[in-house]
Amino acid sequence: MGRILMAGLILAVLGVIGLAGYAYLGDMTPPQTAVTQPVTLNVD
Repeated sequence: MGRILMAGLILAVLGVIGLAGYAYLGDMTPPQTAVTQPVTLNVD
C-alpha cells in the first residue's frame, strides 16, 4: 500500500512540475491583428 501511495505522490509532483514548465515555456500567445470596423449610430 505504501508503494502505491509513494508512486502516486511522485506522479502528482511530476505532473505539477510538467504543468508549470509548460505554462512558462509554452508559446500560447494568439496572433494579434488590427481590426477596424465602421459603426453607424442612430442619433436623432
